[in-house]
Amino acid sequence: MPGTGLEQHPLLPWLALQHTAGIGPIRACKLRAKLGASWFDSPALKACALSDEQLAQLRTPQWQILERLLAWQQSNPSRHILSWDHRDYPALLKSWPGAPLMLFVEGALPALSLAQIAIVGTRHPSYVGRENAKALVPQLVDAGAAITSGLAIGIDGLSHQAALARGGITLAVLGSGLEHCYPKRHQRLAMDIIGGGGALISECYPWESPLAHHFPRRNRIISGLSLGVLVVEAAERSGSLITARFALEQGREVFAIPGAWQNPQAGGCNRLIQQGAKLVCEASDVLEELVAFSDAAIKIHPPATEELLPYPDLLDNVGLETTAVDLIASRCQQPVQEVLTRLVELELAGWVESVPGGYVRARRG
Repeated sequence: MPGTGLEQHPLLPWLALQHTAGIGPIRACKLRAKLGASWFDSPALKACALSDEQLAQLRTPQWQILERLLAWQQSNPSRHILSWDHRDYPALLKSWPGAPLMLFVEGALPALSLAQIAIVGTRHPSYVGRENAKALVPQLVDAGAAITSGLAIGIDGLSHQAALARGGITLAVLGSGLEHCYPKRHQRLAMDIIGGGGALISECYPWESPLAHHFPRRNRIISGLSLGVLVVEAAERSGSLITARFALEQGREVFAIPGAWQNPQAGGCNRLIQQGAKLVCEASDVLEELVAFSDAAIKIHPPATEELLPYPDLLDNVGLETTAVDLIASRCQQPVQEVLTRLVELELAGWVESVPGGYVRARRG
């Protein structure tokens, strides 16, 4: 408010734009470029085809919100407010006309400028979906990519965790204000992301609660920050497909891992592949598409020397879906007891895993 020394604060014009009805990011940036920082005194404001109501809103300083935002920022040195014209606003996101006018960040600002790959998927992944995320993320991290996702349960959370376990940097875009970690079960994960050199990001004011309409908007930031979006596992009506659609609008690459047609959680990925998304079987399928656009920040490692398979006839009959021991023995035409002994050896060596109902093939990094 007047007399507090905030009259010329650079955030005031952006707050005015955010609280003016009928002005979206594209028009807001044009107005900002035309009028500069002198919002409230500019005679050119009347010539911008604005209604009287819009003019009144633009000329109403949002003192209360500004003071609340500054208090939030000053309470922790790792908190940052980035307006669209801020030097640290991520350039890749900014290149899209629909980029948010303001971003709120907690964590390391340099993480926002890293070469990022978005990984998204269902909140209820199958065993195969979980294993695919755990197998691919470390390889993408090793190639120099930061992993960006939405902190949701399921594939999002697994991707963040796998990146951290590999010593990589990961970024989480929230559908709530940064004071309200959602889901609450991922509060510890959110702190680990910050501690690992990553960042939490939101366009919501820090005090805003998670609301349903925040999450589709959140998805455009996930894709906008990234060179490409990998959908690990998603049903045909999954929110992950919204992220993929935004990626296409933003000129980003879209990747999808195929799944069995009987698996409803794979329907969205299969549909994306039918529509032109690149089919992914291994990390190099993603990396070879992105390496040319990452200023050498992402690299492709040569494949490791192939390891000889123990008991190949038995392993050929253990897939990524649970297979009963007697079925494996029947397929191999070997005694059940002998098959069981070999499965235990393979489990100790990390080739298979025991799960309720039988065994599954382990995904080896």
